Amino acid sequence: MPVRYTPPAPADLLPVPGVRLGTAAAKIKRWERDDLLVAAFDAGTVAAGVFTRNRFCAAPVIVCRRHLEGEGRVRALVVNAGNANAGTGDAGIAAAEATCAAVASMLGCTAREVLPFSTGVIMEPLPVEKIVAALPAARNALAGDHWFAAVSAIMTTDTVPKGASRRIAIDGVPVTVTGIAKGSGMIHPDMATMLSFVATDAPIAAGLLAAATRELAGASFNCATIDGDTSTNDSFVIAATGKAAMAPILTANDPRFAAVYGALLAVATELAQAIVRDGEGATKFITLAVDGGRDVAECRRVAFAIAHSPLVKTAFFASDPNLGRIVCAIGNAELPDLDPSRVSFSLADVKVVDNGARAASYTEEDGQRVMKEDEITVRVTLGRGSASATVWTCDFSHDYVSINADYRS
Repeated sequence: MPVRYTPPAPADLLPVPGVRLGTAAAKIKRWERDDLLVAAFDAGTVAAGVFTRNRFCAAPVIVCRRHLEGEGRVRALVVNAGNANAGTGDAGIAAAEATCAAVASMLGCTAREVLPFSTGVIMEPLPVEKIVAALPAARNALAGDHWFAAVSAIMTTDTVPKGASRRIAIDGVPVTVTGIAKGSGMIHPDMATMLSFVATDAPIAAGLLAAATRELAGASFNCATIDGDTSTNDSFVIAATGKAAMAPILTANDPRFAAVYGALLAVATELAQAIVRDGEGATKFITLAVDGGRDVAECRRVAFAIAHSPLVKTAFFASDPNLGRIVCAIGNAELPDLDPSRVSFSLADVKVVDNGARAASYTEEDGQRVMKEDEITVRVTLGRGSASATVWTCDFSHDYVSINADYRS
C-alpha cells in the first residue's frame, strides 16, 4: 500500500466545466475492469503537454506532439491501459492515428483534435480493433463527474487511484482544477510508466498554457523519481476549457494568472508525490532537500545521485543507518571542484555530517530512530552557493523486484 497516501473518493474529484469522461472495458489484458478512457472537451478547449525524452518514445507520444503543434486545440483524449504501443515502429504510429480517427468520427471532430495515450507492455502491437469496439461504450458513459472512474481505468501496477482537485475564486468567479495520474514504477524525470491529465475551466491562452505546463512539470513531476528509469510513454497534459466566466488570461503578468498557476501547481505536486508514495514496493517516502549549490542543476544532480543509489535505497528499506552510502552518493554526483570539507547533511533533525566529517553529536541510535520512520527528509548543504532543489523518492524493497519480475505474467 502507498506510504501515507489516502486515495481520493469519487466526490473529491470536482467536475471541470467543459470536460466529460467515460470508460469502458476493451479487455486489452486479461483483467475484468475498464481499461479504456475517453475524455471529451467542449469546443474552444486548448491543451499543452510535456512528454518523455526517451529516444524510444512511444507512438502515441509522437502523434500527440504532432497534434498539439500550432494552436493546441483539442476535443478529446483517448487512453488505453495494458499496452504501451511503444517500440512498434510505423505500425504503432498508424495504430495511434487510427484510434484518433475512430474517436474523431464518434465525437464529430477532426482526428488532429484527438490526443492518444497508451500505457502498459512495450513492444506489443496495439489491438486497435478492441479499442474501437469499446469506444461506443465509453462515449455512452461520458459524464462530468467520472474522474474517479477515469483514473481507475488507466492504472497498471498502481495499487490505488491518484487524483486531486482545487477550487479557487478569482474576482468572485469559481475556477476549478482537477487532475489524475497513473504510475508507480519506471519513473524518473525528464519527462519526466507515468501519465497525468489535468483540466481547468480557466480561460488561459494557448501560448501561456504551453509555457506554464513546462514550468509546472519542472516543479512537480520532474522532481519525482522511483527507480531512475524514464518510460517511453511519460506524458503530462493540461487542458483549459475556458468555461469560467471571465476574460481570457493572455499573459503571465495578468494578476489572475498567479492564482490559477498556484492551483495547478498544488494539483500537480500532489499527484507527483502520490506516484512516489505508491512506488512499486515502496515502504518509505523520502524527501531529498539539497541547498548551498551554485545553481539548481547541480543541486538536483546531487539529489538524484542519492535517490538513484540502490545501496542508499536498500539501506532506507532496512532502516539501516549505513549513512556512508549517502556520502558516497554525494561524491558520485561528480560536481566540479566540490570541497567535501564544506558539505554537511542531516536526517530530519539529526546532524550526520558536519563540514565533511561525522558530526560530533551523531549517534547510530539517533540515525536508526529516523530511518525507522516511513517518511524521511534528508537535508544536504553543499556550502558553495545559494541555490537549492528538492526531489522526492522512495526505498527499494523485495516487492520492487517481485512486481517487475512478474509484470508480464
